[in-house]
Amino acid sequence: MRSGLVYFCAGLALVSPAVAQPAADDWVARKCAMYQAAWSRALAGAGADTVSAAFIAGNNDFIAGGCVERASICPQSPVELDIANALSIALINAGAASTFLPFACPHPEPGAGGWTGPGL
Repeated sequence: MRSGLVYFCAGLALVSPAVAQPAADDWVARKCAMYQAAWSRALAGAGADTVSAAFIAGNNDFIAGGCVERASICPQSPVELDIANALSIALINAGAASTFLPFACPHPEPGAGGWTGPGL
C-alpha cells in the first residue's frame, strides 16, 4: 500500500500545470454552460418583463464573458432574488462553488440606516 502511495505522489509530481490546465478550463466551460441553461430557464419562467434590464444585462454579460469575469449582480426585487437563489442552488447542486456565482450586493455605509435591498 505504501509503495502505491509513493508511485501516486511521484506521478503527481510529473504532471505539469500546463497538462492539468485543460481540465480546469473544461470545468469552467461546463459550469458556464450549466449557468446559461439555468439562467435561460429561470428567465423564461419568471418572464423578462418581471426583472430589470440591469439584472438581465448583468447575467448576459457574465455568460458572454465565459463566466470568468468577476461580476456583482445585485438582485433588486423579490423576483430577482428568487432567480438568484434558484441559480445559486442549481449551480451549487451541480458542484460549482458559491464563489463562481456573479451575485453580490454592496454593503451599506456605516450609519446610513442599514440595507434597503430585498432582504439579502
